[in-house]
Amino acid sequence: MVKILSIPKKVTLLLIRIYQKTLSTDHSFWAKPEKFRICMYSPSCSQYTYEAIEKFGLIKGGVMGTARIIRCNPFASPGFDPVPDKFSLKKNSLK
Repeated sequence: MVKILSIPKKVTLLLIRIYQKTLSTDHSFWAKPEKFRICMYSPSCSQYTYEAIEKFGLIKGGVMGTARIIRCNPFASPGFDPVPDKFSLKKNSLK
């Protein structure tokens, strides 16, 4: 039963990796992250969502990833924003 419930999570993580390897401006084979970064946050929104889903599960991690994508706008302050140890929708204030 537990293995069946993990299938949607694994499929979602696979889809994020496929996006990162093919379309992402920071992770794909054609991107040049060593020259410049497009994402204002580190880690990127797709990597943050991937890590949040791994850590908190598909629902909570998906909500955290969505909140991070909403936070990514021209009025936000850029910087390091890792996945927190506890579920939170706020920007991680680690420096």
